[in-house]
Amino acid sequence: MTKEQWVADLAQSVNPANIKLDESLQQYTMTKLGGKADVFVLVETEEEAATVIRYAHKNNIPLLMLGNGSNMVVRDGGHRGIVVTFSFLDEIRINGDHVYAQSGALIKDVSKLAAAASLTGFEFACGIPGSVGGAMAMNAGAYGGEIKDIIISSKVLTKEGEMLILSKEDLELGYRQSIIAKKGYYVLSSEFQLAKGVQQEIDAKIADLTFQRESKQPLEFPSAGSVFKRPPGHFAGKLIQDSGLQGKGVGDAEVSTKHAGFIVNKGNATATDYIATIQMVQRVVKEKYGIDLETEVKIVGDDL
Repeated sequence: MTKEQWVADLAQSVNPANIKLDESLQQYTMTKLGGKADVFVLVETEEEAATVIRYAHKNNIPLLMLGNGSNMVVRDGGHRGIVVTFSFLDEIRINGDHVYAQSGALIKDVSKLAAAASLTGFEFACGIPGSVGGAMAMNAGAYGGEIKDIIISSKVLTKEGEMLILSKEDLELGYRQSIIAKKGYYVLSSEFQLAKGVQQEIDAKIADLTFQRESKQPLEFPSAGSVFKRPPGHFAGKLIQDSGLQGKGVGDAEVSTKHAGFIVNKGNATATDYIATIQMVQRVVKEKYGIDLETEVKIVGDDL
């Protein structure tokens, strides 16, 4: 079956205007890297999402879920199969101290709306660039808070397209891990439990966290965010900094001089450069400290 046939089949149940052939993925990733997807699909409803997932599963077509592209590196060969994004599923609703958000909503937007409603508990996410779906998959966290502190439940689709409601316990949330990532589920929406707070205190906390982020992170360059998980008993950025790797890299990919935990695209990097820089950092830190740095970012796609 050809990719043109995939497009024709999917166009029967998905808005044809949202199905793109040989679409470059660079514009959909925070690193501005990556090759083309054979077929790229933007779904507008949960029913369309289920349809695409079932179609890919039934026909054994490799399927890649792309959120806001903030914690992902797509190889230069792109993706031989279907890439689906839920970015149009971005509804956010507040009911009392509960917040409902669809998968494609940006987690920082959820944090912002919660704060505007004088709800506390979501301030930690005010600068996280990912989507709700991506945040759920990796139990995103920052500045002492994480998703597992506030989650009630998530609605997900299995690889077969079956819909499930997972409770906080079902989600098995740990440090940068979840049952979602483990099983390859696709998040449709999530519900969070917050608490009424004092508006001035909420605003002050968000202002402080925003200042910390903007002053310490290399937001002026494309990047995948924090590249490595925190090794037990250590900080990845400190190990990289002490290894003298800041400012070093391959091609136009470089270990940030502002924050050693970030690798930035100085302008003309390829995904191959970026991945080679990750591997260089891992090799040097292993040689110097005997510590294996595990990537937090997900590396996907095909080589050229």
